[in-house]
Amino acid sequence: MEKLKKPIIGLIAGIICGLFASGGGLILVPAFIYLLGVDDKKARGTAVFCILPMVITSGVFYYKENRIDWNIGIKCAIGGIIGGIIGAKLLKKIPTVYIKILFAAFLFFVSIKMLF
Repeated sequence: MEKLKKPIIGLIAGIICGLFASGGGLILVPAFIYLLGVDDKKARGTAVFCILPMVITSGVFYYKENRIDWNIGIKCAIGGIIGGIIGAKLLKKIPTVYIKILFAAFLFFVSIKMLF
């Protein structure tokens, strides 16, 4: 069962990514930390690495179904590239405890906003 744990985590994250356009990090980061025992910061880097193929695959399907607003998508992608660089650099500088608090607060805030 131990050999299947990682592909199963990836499968679940891929389904969530394709279904909810979440990027998969919401599933992968906690799964890597709590199920696989990966260091917090390494879990985030590994999640980003795993997310890329999921997002490309889902994006191709959305493209084929004409479900992409290119005006929004391109502008957000440019900002996302810059933000990704800044976020990756900040991760090196911010202590893990604060990253965990920020991540939990972000998840809480987004969850509440989606409910109401």
